Amino acid sequence: MAISEELLGILVCPKCKGELTQAEDAFTCAACALRYPIKDGIPVMLIDEAEALS
Repeated sequence: MAISEELLGILVCPKCKGELTQAEDAFTCAACALRYPIKDGIPVMLIDEAEALS
């Protein structure tokens, strides 16, 4: 399931409100060094669910 262009246009990092980059299975915030997973086609934009980038 593809994420709509409209949704992609409004998604920002919930922690810093920074720009996100999309990979196949996650959104990444370079400013916070956090990775937000996409599960079953739905972005999980919860800070507690984010993974820290190494």
